[in-house]
Amino acid sequence: MTVIRILPHAEYCPEGTEIHAPMGTSICEALLENGILIEHACDMSCACTTCHVIVKEGFSSLNPALEEEDDLLDRAWGLAPHSRLACQALLGTQDLLIEIPRYTINHAKENH
Repeated sequence: MTVIRILPHAEYCPEGTEIHAPMGTSICEALLENGILIEHACDMSCACTTCHVIVKEGFSSLNPALEEEDDLLDRAWGLAPHSRLACQALLGTQDLLIEIPRYTINHAKENH
């Protein structure tokens, strides 16, 4: 099991938290399965940037980003060198430390 440590986020996990998920699971799926209701407006189809995360540690263990993901990330709020779409980033063998950005470009938040 891969450990994902999530830095504090005012809305999703104010205290920060640590979760466990099997290798090959997307970061988005792992967060949702553990009660961290990160936005994912396109239902994890790589068509938006609402699930954008910044991987502070363990970035190199994730699957490589495809061109489609890289193109979308150019529109993400708070883009950083180790940004990924949580729906596309699959867990590898290394533990992760992630930050969920404070904002998204989603104009109408939906309940998922």
